[in-house]
Amino acid sequence: MSTDLSGLKPEALWKNFEELTKIPRPSRKEEKVIQYMKEFGEKLGLKTIVDGCGNVIIKKPATPGMENLKGVIMQGHLDMVPQANSDRNFNFETDPIEAYVDGEWVTANGTTLGADNGIGVAAAMAVLQAKDMVHGPLEALFTIDEETGMTGAFELKPGVLDGDILLNMDSEDEGELYIGCAGGTNANSKLNYAEKPVPADAVACKIKISGLKGGHSGIDIPLYRGNANKILFRLLKKAAKDHGLLISEIEGGSLRNAIPREAFALVTVNKASETAFLADVKEFEKTVKSEYSTSDPDLSVKAESAALPGNVMDSNAQQVFINAIYACPNGVVRMSSDIDGLVETSTNLAIVKVKNGVAESLSLLRSSVDSATKDLGETVCSVFDLAGATTVLEGDYPGWKPNPDSAILKEMKEIYYQKFGKIPEIKAIHAGLECGLLGGVYPNWDMISFGPTIRYPHSPDEKVNIASVQKFWDFLVETLKQVPVK
Repeated sequence: MSTDLSGLKPEALWKNFEELTKIPRPSRKEEKVIQYMKEFGEKLGLKTIVDGCGNVIIKKPATPGMENLKGVIMQGHLDMVPQANSDRNFNFETDPIEAYVDGEWVTANGTTLGADNGIGVAAAMAVLQAKDMVHGPLEALFTIDEETGMTGAFELKPGVLDGDILLNMDSEDEGELYIGCAGGTNANSKLNYAEKPVPADAVACKIKISGLKGGHSGIDIPLYRGNANKILFRLLKKAAKDHGLLISEIEGGSLRNAIPREAFALVTVNKASETAFLADVKEFEKTVKSEYSTSDPDLSVKAESAALPGNVMDSNAQQVFINAIYACPNGVVRMSSDIDGLVETSTNLAIVKVKNGVAESLSLLRSSVDSATKDLGETVCSVFDLAGATTVLEGDYPGWKPNPDSAILKEMKEIYYQKFGKIPEIKAIHAGLECGLLGGVYPNWDMISFGPTIRYPHSPDEKVNIASVQKFWDFLVETLKQVPVK
């Protein structure tokens, strides 16, 4: 295992990426990387702007004689998803990512790697540094908080950027060009409940759902991986009926755009039922492991004795909340009728929390059809309305409508064919690329999204294929040479 990335090619790109791994940059905690990028641009002697929300914009003049080419904006996001395995004592606000070479891949030690979108950012940095490249007018747009709210894209102002073509470098399959993406919204549900004393004849148990693969809640949703929240509440519903289970606390999932890998519950059961409850947990584990044997072979469901909590959830509120979570839509809702293999609409029951009189859930709803997103939002609202909870739909962002007549698409298809001997696949993606929002601010932009091959983003299994990074770089360099003229 080598932790030295400096020997990888292209050298400048990997050197920049290695530097980024040393800078803490979880979403909404990007202060250090914003300052780093500001100093990076200024040291190169390039015009560098930090806008009001923290987006960094660096402008590089055209190579002499290439001023007639259309201006290109290279775009990526500075933040990364902070996910670590439960056995890793890791602080994403202070600790550097421990990246290493694993055969044909670069991955990280028990945490997300940040190749999403660190490789795209590092590529743009390498272009800005290069003194021997041929290109027209260039701008690099590094946005903030893409992963949790797309704040940078939402807050970008018109008139700041001058280019005509946006190259979004945030896709995750080399050899594919993306010309459309899903929009989405968050459904935040909240139920206030009364707390009751723990029954005198109760014992406490800690339930742990773990070992799931998780992953990106858009890209990986058609893999039908287990959702830790759904699995937990399936167990809770049965145990409440059979063993008098009462909930004290729940902590399930941690990020809106990651399929939850783990969920924990502190509960009580009737003392007389303790042995039977623990036996049922073991049987339940066998059942779900069998169901998810292919998608999540390491799934684990455990229960162990714990200290009695101070309070538990009122049984009536518990019943309606369990039913609401049980009934809440999750996973693929509809496949596209227009593009084979593309998920049109989906939802991810990402986070569930119960503590101190408040029960909450958060789902991220996605669709390439805006009306379907709204309809799915009303479905989630209806489920939680029946439980007496309130649901707020917020953080809406639009999808990106494909333009098959795009001039840069035509150019990049030909370039890819000439370099690699095949035509790249043209696709839309079931994820919330920033292109939809950015195109709303700059409607004149001709937009393409592409990138290297990244697997299992938003999870500690994240890895990026080394050979694909070289191809991605070569493709980018050649594209910048052959941008259409103004």
